[in-house]
Amino acid sequence: MTENTPYDPAREGAQMSFGERMSYTDYLALDAILDAQHPRSDAHDEMLFIIQHQTSELWMRLAIHELGAARAELAAGRTRPAFKLLARVARIFEQLNSAWDVLRTMTPSDYTRFRPALGQSSGFQSWQYRLIEFMLGNRNTAMLRPHAHRDDLTARLEAELAQPSLYDAALRLLDASVRLPEPVLARDVSAPYRASSAVQEAWAQVYRDPQAHWELYELAEKLVDLEDYFRRWRFNHVTTVERIIGFKRGTGGTGGVSYLRRMLEVELFPELWHLRTDL
Repeated sequence: MTENTPYDPAREGAQMSFGERMSYTDYLALDAILDAQHPRSDAHDEMLFIIQHQTSELWMRLAIHELGAARAELAAGRTRPAFKLLARVARIFEQLNSAWDVLRTMTPSDYTRFRPALGQSSGFQSWQYRLIEFMLGNRNTAMLRPHAHRDDLTARLEAELAQPSLYDAALRLLDASVRLPEPVLARDVSAPYRASSAVQEAWAQVYRDPQAHWELYELAEKLVDLEDYFRRWRFNHVTTVERIIGFKRGTGGTGGVSYLRRMLEVELFPELWHLRTDL
């Protein structure tokens, strides 16, 4: 082959005919995915808005997959595989954080052009985000109501509330080494978790002697790392919304920035943060 001859991958064995074979497009169902963007206005930036949220939902789907597997590993006492999965979820939220940087290229003027097309739809209504919160332990049954029109989604969220959260699974592992009070272990797992001084002291024992409790020490840090990225995602959400719409009410009826700022105060694994002051 001379320098002027176009490169042909088939010469090196690349498959070039897919009439009877599975192609990349087939395997990834790209026809369905790439035909799922349907702007409702003629505004250029509506496509950005749709794709940013669709890709975020895909990453959240993966986060749910990984969190479910991590919880199962913890429940079975297999901490090492759980650590890998939890690290992956933290990296997923790093990706979700990066997505806000793209959306922030949209100005208030850009968004105003298509905002009426959203109707009452809002990220506040993301059932996958709600499921992630429930899985991590932020369990507020009032948040079932935006999904009441879909029996299938309500059933899935209620099924999550009926089982221990990821943090509940971590506390049961903690109890195997540092005894926790029975009310902590026997609590109603569907209810919001309340911070416990006894749980904080148990985790503090782990941090005071990492060598004696290395698996629990690493588990604690994996949980903190995950919540760190999750908090950044919430903060970036607030900043992006304020940058684009200021303090207007959200399309879904929430207070917009004021609602999102309240969410910044939610702690998923409170004792793991509070113990640091006393060490």
